[in-house]
Amino acid sequence: MTDRVENRPFDRLRVGDSDSIRRKIRHADLQIFVTFAGNVMDHAVDRQMAADTGYRAAMSTGGLAQGLVLALVSTRFPGPGTSLQSLRFDIEDALTEGDVAVAEARVTKRDEKTGTVTLDCHCAHADGRPVLRGRIVARAPDTQVSRPFGRAVALGTGAQPDRFERIEEMGRAAGPIRMAVVNPVDAPSLDGALDSAQAGLIEPVLIAPRAALEATADAAGVHLAHVEIIDVTDARAAAQKAAALAAKGDCAAIMKGKLHTDTLLRAVLDNHDLRTHRRLSHVFVEDVPGYPRLLFVADGAVNIAPDLMVLRDIVQNAVDLARALGVERPKVAMLSAVESVTPDIPSTINAAAICKMADRGDITGADIDGPLALDNAVSEQAARIKGITSRVAGHADILIAPDLEAANILAKDLDHLAGADAAGIALGASVPIALTSRADTARERRASAAVAAIVAGNGRTRKEEQT
Repeated sequence: MTDRVENRPFDRLRVGDSDSIRRKIRHADLQIFVTFAGNVMDHAVDRQMAADTGYRAAMSTGGLAQGLVLALVSTRFPGPGTSLQSLRFDIEDALTEGDVAVAEARVTKRDEKTGTVTLDCHCAHADGRPVLRGRIVARAPDTQVSRPFGRAVALGTGAQPDRFERIEEMGRAAGPIRMAVVNPVDAPSLDGALDSAQAGLIEPVLIAPRAALEATADAAGVHLAHVEIIDVTDARAAAQKAAALAAKGDCAAIMKGKLHTDTLLRAVLDNHDLRTHRRLSHVFVEDVPGYPRLLFVADGAVNIAPDLMVLRDIVQNAVDLARALGVERPKVAMLSAVESVTPDIPSTINAAAICKMADRGDITGADIDGPLALDNAVSEQAARIKGITSRVAGHADILIAPDLEAANILAKDLDHLAGADAAGIALGASVPIALTSRADTARERRASAAVAAIVAGNGRTRKEEQT
């Protein structure tokens, strides 16, 4: 991504000037247009149609290929300030998932009187095979734009705000919080902490061997002059120092850097001042394209095979988080392989027991149903076909898996097959713990920091109310 937003005003454009963008087509790219078609046709796109290769080819060519060209023209060449006057495209091929598409625009004519330019445009496969050719006539910008790139956001006129963007806004309102960042001695960890600080979410305290930290900063080209650093011997010592700071109230949250999750959590659990009456558990916060709300998935990182009482805390932690993020009364689906209680499948018995515990007030603040298979939890149509009627079926906000393996696989499926963005946080200690992954994007790391800031802010509010 470029670090600046710039355009090409009319007086800087010459015949023959050109620019291009390249993108590998993802499943989520195609899904956007299928979902859009369903919305504007009042959901007149069923699963069979959406899976049809011919239908997807038409949507990808008319929507995605043309969209790449228009994205180039409106955001870069000529860029902000451009006003489209006419466009025409001829289609020669389709894009499919995994293809690399190259969109290019070239100036072929300038009109001094009107300030318009004619652009020959095309989209092609990486090997040069044409997908789409055409021409755009546009009024070029008359004012130069050149500014630093701000915070990323996905908004459309009249559209709902990007869900992670809203989480960031909530985090900024709650923060910035002082956050202990444990052993950020690789580029993703350090960049994530500094990016979250720049976004107004945290005030980082970097805890790591100083030499390794400074070497990482030098390699990344970042400066640490105004960042607090605590020098320690190794990752384990960094985790113990972060836990000690949090226990004394010197930090409101902890963020994982380059170290194993169990090393960090062991340091937290060994510090009795960080213990609460609640079991420590992890929640993934997933923004899934095409799903109408955030999905919370637990527990995919801490409790390997939870018994009933641990499962109760996992559910309550997830419910409390969802409520903190604005879900007034979360709908919780207790997942299993089937939707009926079956003695041969222990998770169905635990699910039913959790529902009864909720009925009796042992778990509060949510509607809970289970056992539910995944399709019945998230698909209203699947629930209707199977004759399941409940507040939760087809509308789940929270998915509670029977064990760590199932939750972890589910969350990573959502990330890598459904194109979701994910934040991750551990709850149940006296401070929230952002458990970032090396594979997390900058956006996902900011979201994890924002969630931690929101939870920490809620904790401050409750303490103030009790005093």
